[in-house]
Amino acid sequence: MAKRENDSFSIKDLLGSYIKEGGLNKGFQKIHIEEAWEKMMGPGVVSYTQEVEIQNKTLIVRLSSSALREQLSYGKEKIIRMINEEMGEELVKKLMLV
Repeated sequence: MAKRENDSFSIKDLLGSYIKEGGLNKGFQKIHIEEAWEKMMGPGVVSYTQEVEIQNKTLIVRLSSSALREQLSYGKEKIIRMINEEMGEELVKKLMLV
């Protein structure tokens, strides 16, 4: 019978390495960034949100309300900081509201 190794790994660590090695980071970041936006902004803002995507450290949010776009533009730095805290890394450096 083969000798059994006693090395134990958490599921989180195993999935993390699988995602990293498989090149799946971008897909998971997209899902997590959308979830973070919904969690932080609440149902009022989310109802006017058409799309949330990240490209080259720029978070692009498409909104159907120009008034909301203008209002959110005053707090861009705070939104970036909150998203990065929620994601656990500095993923966003710029926010574009379109």
